[in-house]
Amino acid sequence: METILITYQVRPDCLAEHLTLLGAVHEELARLRPAGFRYLTLRLDDGHRFVEVAMGPELPGPLPALESFRRYRAALDERCEERSTAEFTVLGSHGMGE
Repeated sequence: METILITYQVRPDCLAEHLTLLGAVHEELARLRPAGFRYLTLRLDDGHRFVEVAMGPELPGPLPALESFRRYRAALDERCEERSTAEFTVLGSHGMGE
């Protein structure tokens, strides 16, 4: 299974729009329930930093085909103050729905 970690900080003036767009992605994924694909978004306590984890047999998985994801990605760079992406290996987990 491939995994990718994305961290970013959203500009304060773009936060409401970002949350709306991100919510639409999660709603579409919940409706479609793509087999073998996992997508987690965490909002950190400062309210502007986010961590996303995508896991699946082949990434980016179903995301590029989703209309909601295309809208979300369209201006992501403009909404973010900083952004980074990293691949990683899960060394262990407990209760993460494996």
